[in-house]
Amino acid sequence: MRSRLTTRSARLALAAVAALALGGAATATATADSGRSTTQACATSDLTFKVTSKTQAGGYYLITAKAKPGIICHLEGVFPSASFGSHPDTEVSPAEHSVSDDVVLAGSAVAYAGISPKSTNNDNGVQFDRLHLSVAGDEENAVTLRLPDTATVDRPIATNWHADAADAVPFLN
Repeated sequence: MRSRLTTRSARLALAAVAALALGGAATATATADSGRSTTQACATSDLTFKVTSKTQAGGYYLITAKAKPGIICHLEGVFPSASFGSHPDTEVSPAEHSVSDDVVLAGSAVAYAGISPKSTNNDNGVQFDRLHLSVAGDEENAVTLRLPDTATVDRPIATNWHADAADAVPFLN
């Protein structure tokens, strides 16, 4: 189990490096302007999470992250580490192809990510009622969240963390 989690972290790190290389100066500027240098990176244990079911874009789960009282941190603009079960096929893949701005969390500020449990157009899938979620790079401290309804899962995807819920809709191509 631990090696699978490490592999996911390594893949995420490679994806972030590749995105920075492709994004060039624009990504570097966005990161510099995000306040990252003045806040610590959020750990999974720094946050509380809420899951709501949405019908837009064929149906998805909106994940809301909020810093616990007294915590000031930033979520990197990458997709969360999440899976619906322990099988690698239930791990979410990125719905976006670049890194978004970091989101600073403190007080009432929140961050949003959208997770579509099914990115395929078929009748395949396995049903789950829980989601395992963590901040990218903190997979060993994942939390398990009960879903508001049962999800049929087949090639799930997730958006990056965003400050605006409208940006966290995982549209399928």
